[in-house]
Amino acid sequence: MVRWADAGELPELVAVELAADKLFEQVGIVFPPGTTMIEEVDDPGSVLVDGEPPAGFALIGWADGNVHLDQLAVRPDSMRQGIGGRLVAAVLDHARAVGAPAVTLTTYRDVPWNAPWYARHGFSVLPEPEWGPELRALVEHERELGIEVAPRVVMCATP
Repeated sequence: MVRWADAGELPELVAVELAADKLFEQVGIVFPPGTTMIEEVDDPGSVLVDGEPPAGFALIGWADGNVHLDQLAVRPDSMRQGIGGRLVAAVLDHARAVGAPAVTLTTYRDVPWNAPWYARHGFSVLPEPEWGPELRALVEHERELGIEVAPRVVMCATP
């Protein structure tokens, strides 16, 4: 069941994100050292979780008036059980409820569980000329962090 995270759950979500990040090593992507995205969160109202304890989470924010999916992570031993799909559906539902015109995200273009997976869930590539200033700044920040170690795309879906 997808729900908003409790503040006490945020620390345990670090292990979920780290475990999910390890999967990228299978396709030759190794992330630079540093904090996880979830470690920088202080508002549980920006994190949707699935499970008790959470087996996955979606971290959301805003960019250019749209809900932005900052991070989606599912514990590898819980994958292929619909958790990611339920979380994406909940993000789209939330965007609809708050009147956001779209949900945006950035992801790896060629990783099977990234852009192709999001495409199956209604997202399409958003061409660079259509990026707003905040989305452009997010992409630039990712580049500065060094996570653009493989081709990335911006994707968008209408809730």
